[in-house]
Order: sequence, then structure tokens, then C-alpha cells
Amino acid sequence: MEEKLKIFKEKMSDIVYLSQAAAVLGWDQNTYMPVGGAESRGNQLAVLSRVAHEWSVAPEMGKLLEELTEYAKELDPDSDDARLIKLAKHEFDVEVRLPSEFVVETAQVTTLAFNGWVEARQKSDFSIFQPHLEKIVDLSQRFAAFYPEFDHPYDALLDQYEPGMKTADVKAIFNTLRPQQVELIRKIAEKPVIDDSFLHQPFDEQKQWDFGVEVVTRFGYDWKRGRQDKAPHPFSINFGMDDVRITTRVYPDFLNPMLFGTMHETGHAMYEQGVSRALIGTPLARGASLAIHESQSRMWENLVGRSLPFWKFFYPRLQEVFPQLSPISLEKFYRGINKVNPSLIRVEADEATYNMHIMLRLELEIAMIEGKVAIKDMPAAWNAKVEEYLGITPQNDAEGVLQDVHWSYGNMGYFSTYALGNLVSAQLWEKIGSEMSDLEDQISAGNFEGLLGWLRTNIHQHGKKFEPQELVQRVTGSKITPEPYMRYLNKKFGEVYDL
Repeated sequence: MEEKLKIFKEKMSDIVYLSQAAAVLGWDQNTYMPVGGAESRGNQLAVLSRVAHEWSVAPEMGKLLEELTEYAKELDPDSDDARLIKLAKHEFDVEVRLPSEFVVETAQVTTLAFNGWVEARQKSDFSIFQPHLEKIVDLSQRFAAFYPEFDHPYDALLDQYEPGMKTADVKAIFNTLRPQQVELIRKIAEKPVIDDSFLHQPFDEQKQWDFGVEVVTRFGYDWKRGRQDKAPHPFSINFGMDDVRITTRVYPDFLNPMLFGTMHETGHAMYEQGVSRALIGTPLARGASLAIHESQSRMWENLVGRSLPFWKFFYPRLQEVFPQLSPISLEKFYRGINKVNPSLIRVEADEATYNMHIMLRLELEIAMIEGKVAIKDMPAAWNAKVEEYLGITPQNDAEGVLQDVHWSYGNMGYFSTYALGNLVSAQLWEKIGSEMSDLEDQISAGNFEGLLGWLRTNIHQHGKKFEPQELVQRVTGSKITPEPYMRYLNKKFGEVYDL
């Protein structure tokens, strides 16, 4: 059986490396590929996707997995081999139901959809993206139909990103969270508006870039195993744990997007860089789920990057880089970057209102999958939800329904993981604080080795060995729950707004 396990691992590594090669093409599409290359790139990705799929569901692979599943019963259930076999069997059972032609069609449609989204967003014209989104929703509905055992079609989509989580589970969590966040927002709205005008002025783009590099280098991002580039919508990507790249975008007259976007993507990338090297070449060598991934990015962006201890160290340096901030005190700057103000753009939303952006997207995605909203009506449906949840209305499609790139990738079922990641970040933060009593002092000194080390030991090294709920339970003693996050929000904004 050891020989069969060896053969299985070799086959799995071939599939992993083929998928990583496809990821390189995806990264290039988002960064440097000329617009005219979209159709050829779609064909290239379609071929790679088809080959990877066919290798994954080959009869020989199925036979090996059946035999190894029995063998795994003799192993330590938490061993790398046992967990690899369990994950691979689950992914085989998912993949084997997908016809090759469906996989090819998905790759082609989403590649063209990305370019359609870029053009539509630039022109703020949803009609350009509408036919692409119609195809993507159709693909998503057909995908869900391959898995009729789920309670709801959306469950099949969610399971791709958050294994084991059901639509009903997410709704229950959000139903608990929503009234508490609405109440907090209401209390804040009664307080004087915080002045953050100093963040909206000219900031040299190269200096912004260099400062961001300085920050994430100190965080612990390994530049020998990564790089940073510009993209229309920031993302991180893994070509293997020794090549994990980040992207960002820079606004010439607003400091926040580059600053916090770079921290966010670095959180993702450091997670991938920290996976145990024993898992290289296997499906375990990636994050446990998108919620766990988001817990890392949101932790570095918000719990660290928007904290007062962090800026006690970095603010004098920022003032050196941008002397126009010299008259702005540390306290005023801290309050400014934590200003609560319902806004239209999700990635620039404050912590108190961010989850509302996610909840409205979840409801719209479910409505699309259920066929309860026509795709042509999405701009109006989006605007109505923004008005309902945030009390404001987009003035155009670019700041409304076209602001996120995810649907162009075919990522239906993705958005709720952002809010779940916020919850997990606070659960982990409470646990870290209980074990590192000097955490704030370390951050105030610009020392992040202890924090990163804790995350490496408790989260990163495990990769995808454990399902997300299992991992959170193992580390914190509880499954994903909103209570720690609300304690964090109430404490922080209670101090910022003197509630």
C-alpha cells in the first residue's frame, strides 16, 4: 500500500503543478496581459483546466482513492497522509460529476468575463458586463444541479470556498450579527462626524508604494518568495509556497486603498508562505478555507494595521514620508483611519459597516441563483439593497454593481467568507491575547515576530489539513461565532467615539 500511496502522491503533485501553471496565466491576465489576448488566454486556461480535471477524475485515480481510503483507517487520523487521502477523496467526488466540456466552458467564459468586467467598470456601464454575468449565473446554476443532495443550490457553491458550511448556517450567523452591528452604527451616527479630510489629498504614488513595502517587510512577508504588482482589483496568488505574489492599487489622492489593501493581501500571502513544507505538491498546501484566509488578511489589515499600537510605531515614519501629515496628531490620524461612515465601496468600508456590504451581496447572489432577480435588473436591485443596508445610493454602476471582480471569475458563493473571516480574526485575536500578554507592546515596538510565529504554529503550517470549523474549534475552543467580533467592535469604537 505504501507503493500505491507513492504513486497517488506523484499523480496529485502533477495536478497541483498544472493548476499552479494555470495560476501564472491568471496572474498575468490581471496584471500585464494586453486586452487583445483575452480569447487566446481563455483557450489556454481552458486546455489546462480540462487536462487537470481529466487527470483528477481518471478511473485509475478513483481506484487508488478507494483503496487508500480503506488504508487511511489504519493511520493516525490527524497525520498528513490520512488528511491528504480524506481531502483528495472529497475533491474527487466533487470533480468526477463535472463533465470536461463544462470545465472548459467555465474557463473560457470567465476569462472573457474578466475583460468584460474591466471595460464595464472603466465605462461604468453594466450592459457591457451583463451578458457575461448571465452566462456565469447559468454556469453556477448548472454546477449546483450536479449536486442535488444539498439542501439549497447555493450550498453547493458555498461549499467550494467554505467546506462544511451551509447557507442556513451563514444566514443564522448573519441574523445574529446584523442587529448588533446596526445598533452600533446607530450609536455612532449620533456622535460628531470624525474629520478624515487629511487622508484625501495628494500623496506621491511611488512613496505610497515604498511605504507599503516597508510595512509588510516588517510584518514578515518574504520577498525572496514573492513580489508585488498593480492590478485593477487587489489579490494575492499562490504558484507554490515559494512564489506567493501580492497586488495592490494606488490612488494619487487617497492614502487608504494602497496602505490597507497591501496589508490585507500580505496577510493572505504570509498564510500561504507559512504552510508546512512537508505538504508541498499536495492539495493540502493551501489555506483551510476562504474564511480562514480572510481571518489572516483582515487581522493584519485591521486588528494590526488600524490599531493604535501599530501607528505609535509607524506614524512618525509616515509623517517623514508625507510631511503634509506633520500637523496631524497621532490621535487624530488614528481616529481618521477608523472613521465610521456608510460608504459605497466595500474594500474601503470601515470595520463597523463592512459586514453590511457582505450581507447584501449574499442576498443578491442567492436571488440570482434562485432566479428571483433578472440579471438586467441587477443595478437597480444592488442600489436598493445599498439604500436598505447603508442608507446611501450609488450614483453609477462603477461604484455600485460593478465594483467587485469576483463574479467575473465565476466566484458565486464567495462573498460571505469575508464576513466569516472577520469573525474568525477576532476569535483568534482573543486567543492570541490570552497567550501573549505583551502583544500590544510588541506591536508598538514594530515587532511582529511573536504574532507571526503564533499564526505559523497554530494556523499557517496546517494548510488545508483541517476543515475550517474544525480548525477554529481546535485553536479557540469554539466554532465560528460572532461574539468575539462584536466585543472587539464595541470596545474599539466605544473608545474612538466615546460611546
